[in-house]
Amino acid sequence: MNQSPSHDTPVKVIQTCFAAQAERALALRTSSASERIDKLKRLQAALLKQQCQLHQAFAQDFGKPAAEVDLTELLPVVDEIHAATRHLRSWMRPRRVMPGLTTLGTTARVTYQGKGRCLIIGPWNYPVATLISPLVSAIAAGNTVILKPSEFTPAVNAVLAQVIAEVFDVSEVAMITGAASTAQALLDCPFDHIFFTGSSTVGKLVMTAAARHLASVTLELGGKSPVIVDESADLAQAAELIMWGKLVNAGQSCIAPDTLFVHRQVRDELLHRCKLIVAARYGKNDAAIASSPDLARMIHERHTVRIAALIDDAVGLGAKLVLGGGRNLKDRFIAPTLLTDVPPDAQITQEEIFGPVLPVIEFDDIGEVIAYVNARPKPLALYLWSTQKKVIQRVQGELSSGSLVINHCMQQFAHSGLPFGGVGNSGVGNSHGRYGFKAFSHERAMLRGGRLLPVKLFFPPYTPTTKRLIGALIACVRRL
Repeated sequence: MNQSPSHDTPVKVIQTCFAAQAERALALRTSSASERIDKLKRLQAALLKQQCQLHQAFAQDFGKPAAEVDLTELLPVVDEIHAATRHLRSWMRPRRVMPGLTTLGTTARVTYQGKGRCLIIGPWNYPVATLISPLVSAIAAGNTVILKPSEFTPAVNAVLAQVIAEVFDVSEVAMITGAASTAQALLDCPFDHIFFTGSSTVGKLVMTAAARHLASVTLELGGKSPVIVDESADLAQAAELIMWGKLVNAGQSCIAPDTLFVHRQVRDELLHRCKLIVAARYGKNDAAIASSPDLARMIHERHTVRIAALIDDAVGLGAKLVLGGGRNLKDRFIAPTLLTDVPPDAQITQEEIFGPVLPVIEFDDIGEVIAYVNARPKPLALYLWSTQKKVIQRVQGELSSGSLVINHCMQQFAHSGLPFGGVGNSGVGNSHGRYGFKAFSHERAMLRGGRLLPVKLFFPPYTPTTKRLIGALIACVRRL
């Protein structure tokens, strides 16, 4: 079932795989919590057994440090499985709903049923966490799944294919590889739910395809996630965490800080601290940074060229290089880069960067930043560094984003108790923990009538007495 990553999977193979999961999807509706938990535990064991192989695969695909693989790829999945296995029984338990005046005499519950056959399309930037974490939610909810990883991470995909094959029969979970035509062939199938992680542009295509079959979707997209540092911020801590969030995975993170808005009073000190952080973590000169084993590389040369072009365009229009700017296209390397005085028409201000480059924009009043962000598509993440209650309240109330993080960076993704998702252009729906379980579940209303049903008092014919009762009921409900 797992084809060569450089070739698209034949349409007939995809259709056969999709059809093979139909019967199993029906059976999984009534699977028990114990059965689902057992699968999740076996998935975790199989994944961790391949830890060394995954380290090697990420080094091949990304040049990614092994510690970063464990921290950003394996740990989120292990935590997702831990949350699911610990809480699944309570998540699956029907939730009782008390009746209102109009439904007296009935009992009601909300039950959870797996949606059926699901498609999960993963991106290349976190090819394990963004593919397997939603798989955990889908299995917890009682579904079959076809996984479509990115074709740009062939070494990682090969390891994942072994993991999936060890734990699941293809009638329950199958992994299909290929490029755009494979994705299109999958989207032509009438899945019950589609979970996509990637760009907003492709997300719109996925949503359009889902609409043809009236399939529900979860779209985890991206956008230009701003980070705001005002004059009251703890600059030492802000520099530490912002540069970590910007440079982990070489900036190829959908929730990485994309643009730094910093109050004019503290700009120079913050940038100085940011430069010290880079020197301490990766090296004190260009050669040391370029040879650092702790800094990942771009996914491919084309992406490296794109990031380099964004830097050159900004500098050509008058932006100043405070740090970095170096690149090695053959080695897929872009140096950690800070840009100031970036003109508003620079391309780097228009599109998501997805690399280790941080443009810096000064401000004097928080209202300027609020107006700037509100004039653009809603971001997936919004970071604020401040100790001023009024500033925090203004940002919280006046800006919209998938998540709001105050005096921290990136950790909202790691919190299994929080919903993770975007809003508007940055996504549709939520994932993680209970929210992921619900994304792959149909919340089904179940109502049962009893012996005494007051609703009979309102049946036709509508006599004067019946009408008085209806009026009295409306008046009573209004007073509640």
